[in-house]
Order: sequence, then C-alpha cells, then structure tokens
Amino acid sequence: MKNFMSRTLDPKEIDAFGAELDALRKRTLDDLGENDARYIRRIRSAVRWTGLGGRTLLFAGVLPPAWLAGTALLGVSKILDNMELGHNVIHGQYDWMHDPEFRSQTYEWDTVCPSAGWRHSHNYLHHKFTNIVGRDRDVGYGLLRLFPEQDWHAGYLLQPFYALTLATIFEWGLALHDVELNLVFRGEKSLAAGARDLGLVLRKAGTQTAKDYVVFPALAGPFFLAVLSGNVAANVVRNLWAFLIIFCGHFTEGVETFPESVLENETSGDWYLRQLKGSSNLEGGGLFHIMSGNLSHQIEHHLFPDVPANRYAEMAKEVKEIAARYGQHYETGPLFHQFSAVVRRIFRHSLPSGPRSSSDRQHSSSAPARAPRSCG
Repeated sequence: MKNFMSRTLDPKEIDAFGAELDALRKRTLDDLGENDARYIRRIRSAVRWTGLGGRTLLFAGVLPPAWLAGTALLGVSKILDNMELGHNVIHGQYDWMHDPEFRSQTYEWDTVCPSAGWRHSHNYLHHKFTNIVGRDRDVGYGLLRLFPEQDWHAGYLLQPFYALTLATIFEWGLALHDVELNLVFRGEKSLAAGARDLGLVLRKAGTQTAKDYVVFPALAGPFFLAVLSGNVAANVVRNLWAFLIIFCGHFTEGVETFPESVLENETSGDWYLRQLKGSSNLEGGGLFHIMSGNLSHQIEHHLFPDVPANRYAEMAKEVKEIAARYGQHYETGPLFHQFSAVVRRIFRHSLPSGPRSSSDRQHSSSAPARAPRSCG
C-alpha cells in the first residue's frame, strides 16, 4: 500500500523547493543543442516512414497479414505524430531551433483537434490551472466525475460507458473540448465565440476525414474497403493509447485536486508543488517512453512543459530526489497498476458518494498562482 502523505512545507521551504527546480530547468535548457535537434528530426522521419509503410501495405490490405501490418504501422505513425512530435512541438519545446517546421505557433498535427484549440485548452488552461476544480477543464473532460470534489448527478451512473466511448473517439473529444459547448449552452460563452471555435474544428476535421476516409481509400481502387477499415482501426488504436497514457498521468491513486483559493498569491514554488501533486508517472523502458510521448514522465512534463521531452528521463532522477528530500510524494508505478487505479476511480466516482480515501484528497491550503515562465 502506497503512502501518499506529503510533509507540509513552510514558505521558506516552498521557495527553496521552487529554486531547485528552477535551477534544474535552467541547466537543462542551457544544455540543449544538436543532439536534441537530431532527436526530434529522427522522430519526424519515423512518423513519415511508418506512415508511408503503413499506407503502402494497406493498399494490399485484401491480404490479412498486409492489412494487420499496415494498420499497425499506421497506428504507430499516428501515435508518434500526436504524442512525441506534435504535442511536444506545440508546447514550444523546439522553438529554440528556429526551424519553421518545428515552430509551436504554426505546427499542425495528424488529428481532428486543431492545434490552435489545443494550445488554449491544454497548454494554457490545463497547464496553468492543473487539477483546480472549476478551472482545469481536463478534470473529467466535462464528461466524467473522477474526484469526490466534483458534484454528482445521476448521469454519472453511466460514466464507465462514457469513458469507454471517449477512449475510442478520443481525438474527437479533444477537438470539441476547446469549443466549450457546455459554456455556450449555459450562456457563459457567446454564440459567436462558440461558432468560431466550432468552425475551426469542422475545418480541421474535414481535412482529416477526407484524407483518411476518402482520398487514400479511393486511391486503393478495388481495395477501398481494406484501406478504409485500416485507417479507421489505426485511428482507434491511436485514440485508445492516447487515452490510456493521458488518464494514467492524471487520475491515479496519489493525485490531488485543488480549490480555486490556491490561486491567491501563488508563488513559483507553490505552482511547482501543485504540478507535482497533480500528476503521476509511468515506469517502463526507452521505447515505451517514446511511444508515450514521454508523458510517462507526466510529473516532469507538468513541471517543465517547455523543456524537450527527451530530457525528462534524466531530469526525473533529480526531481524524485528533490521531492524525497522535501518529504513530497512522487507518484509513479507500472502501467497496469496505474491504469487499474484509473478504472477504480471511474467506477467509484460514478456513484453518488462514499467514504473519502487518502487517494481522494483535495489540497486545502490557501496556497498560492503565478504560473512559471512557460504554460503554453
């Protein structure tokens, strides 16, 4: 049984904690160079070659081995594109290269979610207001109740079904996330703003669906259905994997939620503590970390969102040591263990109430929100 308790730090300790993480971030950024540029270019090449190989094999997809291999390769390409390439580039991790292909403000990725919407809903809202109930819309994605601090209604009784549906069509859920239709319906967001954001999604979704479900299947001629089904399957594989990694980085046993009061006078050190307490890591090998977009190091990603993700593994050793020295819980575990915790949370909080466990704590300090230098 894990011990999730963290020692309460006084203001001086919080400042010292933040200063150590600031220093680690600065040392890492100062050390960036050709090896990091070469790494992301290799990832880009891997996306292209696996995509080309997958689509080529699907043209012979009437043969089951070719269909399976083509679908698998295309799924790998989409996973790499979304998680290790697109997500990290859009965070500005490679803006220092001054390469237009890796510029965060103009990069577009292979998913129906427009990068502009992702920069707002993810880079800004989620990373600045991490796990603050009522401010971070990623807490349940407006669909799921995952913490006891979220108000319950009868619709949550079906949330295991909602979660499975969301996992299958995850890219569509993320695409609509920034449209904020719930706010439009409540009158908290204007119809004009909602229509503008929905228009961006529809344009991007139109391009993506035409590519995967019309153009490439049509090019296959008599093998139209084989290519179409392979593209559908590859997108589902990507969606399930992204859901798995993202949920295991945010909704495991040891993570905490926070009230809006923490935003009052929040210092950099307080912000770092909130990121540490609101995130969880996954343990695995090098290939697993790459395929997860290094979001297996979700703690380090939340602490240092603008640092190239290929540096997180080495940074994690020092972050874990710093956390231990300050008596702070560092949530990490194998994929199966972490996903089991997520599934339990989905089922447990579909019910109206229940005794709060130590894994369902909400941070109650009036702590402190000044977001550090890069939240988007």
